[in-house]
Amino acid sequence: MTSTDPFALFDSWFAEAQASEPNDPNAMALATTTPAGRPSLRMVLLKGHGPDGFVFYTNLDSRKGGELAENPHVALLFHWKSLRRQIRIEGPVAPVDDATADAYFATRSRDSQLGAWASDQSRPLDSRATFEARFAEMQKRFEGQDVPRPPRWSGWRVTPEALEFWQDRAHRLHERRLFTRVEDGWREGMLYP
Repeated sequence: MTSTDPFALFDSWFAEAQASEPNDPNAMALATTTPAGRPSLRMVLLKGHGPDGFVFYTNLDSRKGGELAENPHVALLFHWKSLRRQIRIEGPVAPVDDATADAYFATRSRDSQLGAWASDQSRPLDSRATFEARFAEMQKRFEGQDVPRPPRWSGWRVTPEALEFWQDRAHRLHERRLFTRVEDGWREGMLYP
């Protein structure tokens, strides 16, 4: 598919990934940096996307939450091995509003909701038993009621400034299309493989 709209191209590739990837086609690598400029990378799940950006959720007190608060510039990478494609996205990140975070949290399984309350994500843990005991405490605390979103848990929206679409080609003669945000839309160009 040829497109000068990077979001239409993303939608097309993402739909193909959802049909072909055996597990988590919405998995993306999220790169942040520490305050000292050291890179940090982990996998997160895309939970919303469109022309306004790409959304994921996390514990705000986690390592990534702290790094995002210190330096709100990130890179994302989708790699779909079955399609031999990847998409790189770079741009600033900002918190989603409370209504958006609440709406998404309400769609999570009850155990995932309780886990968000029980986990001090990225903090040292003395044993798995400690975490399981905290999870059991949350089961009792919220028994018979809806589980509200914890105050320290929310989402982030990456507003892309650049999107690169990489397609594997024979003999490592890959195709790379780069979309760069300009004032009135997007500029498209090619990159050498």
